Amino acid sequence: MKLILLMAMTADGKIARSNDHFPDWTGKADKRMFKELTAKAGVVIMGSRTFKTLAKPLPGRLNVVMTRTPEQWQPSQNLIFTAAPPRSVLTDLAARGFSQAILTGGATINTLFAHENLIDELMVTMVPKIFGQGLSLFSEHLEANLDLMETKEIEPGILVLHYRFVR
Repeated sequence: MKLILLMAMTADGKIARSNDHFPDWTGKADKRMFKELTAKAGVVIMGSRTFKTLAKPLPGRLNVVMTRTPEQWQPSQNLIFTAAPPRSVLTDLAARGFSQAILTGGATINTLFAHENLIDELMVTMVPKIFGQGLSLFSEHLEANLDLMETKEIEPGILVLHYRFVR
């Protein structure tokens, strides 16, 4: 199963101002790309705080929400809540027939998958903004080497950097 971490980031390396910051700052082209990539994969994985910023499941794809308290949530047809570890989540998705998944954060969930070396690719939309303070891509120290696969300008001044994790 291929796992792609898909995030937008400010020029100072922030993915949000806070845990409840709605991602309305990334631009229309980034939103289109996000929709296309997640629809193509058919499944998106996120943490419960990220899910709360959306307020409802993303339509047309399976939404997997990682939480320590899945019993407190109400699943639906395209919405699963799980406390399973990252590797088990991916194993379950593969058993359901998915060959690819998109990881959309937040920082804590990104870190869980990164610590287990489960992320194959990173696609970062670099948005020309500065928050000064906020959440980083990962919530803890980790080291990884990346290989740049592609760069693309999707709007004037907004770049997508596509990397492969080197193992």
